[in-house]
Order: sequence, then C-alpha cells, then structure tokens
Amino acid sequence: MKIIGLIPARYPSTRFPGKPLVDIAGKSMIQRVYEQAKKCTLLADVIVATDDERIEKAVIAFGGKACLTSSTHPSGTDRCAEVVDKLKLQCDAIINIQGDEPFIDPKQIELVCLCFNDSRTELATLIKKIASAEVLFNPNSPKVIVDTDQFAIYFSRHPIPYVRSSDQADWLQQHTFYQHIGIYGYRMDVLKKITLLAPSSLEKAESLEQLRWIENGYKIKTAITTLETLAIDTPDDLKRILHQLKLNP
Repeated sequence: MKIIGLIPARYPSTRFPGKPLVDIAGKSMIQRVYEQAKKCTLLADVIVATDDERIEKAVIAFGGKACLTSSTHPSGTDRCAEVVDKLKLQCDAIINIQGDEPFIDPKQIELVCLCFNDSRTELATLIKKIASAEVLFNPNSPKVIVDTDQFAIYFSRHPIPYVRSSDQADWLQQHTFYQHIGIYGYRMDVLKKITLLAPSSLEKAESLEQLRWIENGYKIKTAITTLETLAIDTPDDLKRILHQLKLNP
C-alpha cells in the first residue's frame, strides 16, 4: 500500500501568526514536523501543503517538498484534497499530519497508516485513554466512543458516555474514556468525496469536522496511542514545551 503524508501549514493564526516558521532550538516548527514525518517508514513521501510563499520557500530551503495552495480552505482536509489534485498524486491513502506538533512521534503516524490494513477503513485517526478529570471535562479536548472493532461511533466535546450510576468525580474509575488525537488518514477515493459534503447539523453543534463524515455514513477506524502529543497553539505553549523538553536556551 502506498501512503503519502501531507502537512497542512497556514501562516495566518489568531493566537500565533507565522507559527510554522517560529524557531524551535535552531529549526523552524515546520522543519521539525517534516523531519519527524519522514522518519515514518510507512510513508512513501511527505509534502507540506501551505497557503504562504514564505513557508513554501522555507521548506524548499531545508530540502523538503511543498505545494502552494489556496488561502481560503476551511480545513486541513480541504487543503490536502487540493494538493492531491494539483500534484496528481497516485497513492492508496493520505495521512494529514498536524503542522503544529513539531515533536510528533513517527510511531503515531505509523498507527494511522496501519488502520488501512482493514479493508473496511475509509478514514482513520488516533485516540488516547484519558487519565485526568482535567482532560475529561475540557471541551477543547474532544472525546470519542468506539465500537468493538474500534470504529468511531461519535465524537463530542462533552464527556461520553454519561456514567449515570456514579458521581462525576468517580467517572474515570467507572469507565475507560478516550480523547481524540487530531491526526487523520483518508483513503484516496474517500478524500475527494468528503470535501464535497455540506456541513452537517452535528458538526455545527459540536464544531467538529469529523462528525460530518460520521453523519454521512463514513467509517472512521481508530488506533489507540499511549504517546503524548505536544501541540503548539500559542507562544506560551511553545515556552512551556521547550521548558518541558529542556530545549530552551
């Protein structure tokens, strides 16, 4: 199976403009994401999908591959679809790798790739067991429930399921909850189809793109990771992570 990794990278950001080009201990964020993705042996190629010439030039300068895309895409999924069409990519699946996770573990990308060994898989993503109430009740950390074959049933910003017989303080002792980790895989024929779907009612209610796919009957395979993800959304996130990894000057 031939799988290609795409890294959507936008320059504009309300909380952190120019984030992909920020320096992290001598390398830009986008270079670190790219280099980590290249370590995944299941990817045939890695390409940065960007809306800005500055990012494109930076990627080419460090020896990477980049494709300039429209600045009007509402999501990374749509940006990935444009790259597929523009470059006429020939592969079986695409992995959408988050451009703000400079320390992503290649094993996480591998887990998403392996989901496509199941012929029923149309889309794929990662989930992680929730260990703290802080994450469980944080609406910015989407939760997911899965069936016995690890296909997603529903995603929500609210804790799911509701444990009726127990106080909320004890929920983590009564049930195994999973957090959604935002890396996606798409089978090639499915990627084009889902970009043509109109926003769904569930998606609008929760502001979660993947609910549009579920509401339209697509099957999302999940794989469980035990690894932490270190996404950078703000300058403060960067400072915290550099301190955590002891990469700060």
